[in-house]
Amino acid sequence: MNVIDVLNKEQLKESVPEFRPGDTVKVYSKVVEGGKERIQMFEGVVTVRKGGGAHESVVVRRVAHGVGVEKTFLLHSPRVDRIELSKRGVVRRSRLYYLSDKVGKAARIKEKKVSKA
Repeated sequence: MNVIDVLNKEQLKESVPEFRPGDTVKVYSKVVEGGKERIQMFEGVVTVRKGGGAHESVVVRRVAHGVGVEKTFLLHSPRVDRIELSKRGVVRRSRLYYLSDKVGKAARIKEKKVSKA
């Protein structure tokens, strides 16, 4: 293992949950306004998860006031405080770009039933 791999391994967070495209997640990110720092929550559907290791990113989409908003987050960034999984979705694609054309009820994703056994 070379020096670059060791440095990248140190950057990884252990607190990243298992989630896939189609899942609904809450991403808590740190926002700096003026001299103060606060945590802001962004909840939406994961459309794309790409990259690997310390460079892994996720695109989260939600509709706010009738306008579709997509944000890209680096999973292992110090700006991302934590990620919580809200719902599991049933999709058959790894990239959900078709959701950007859908509006309202057409943009819904089936929820996966989780058995508590």
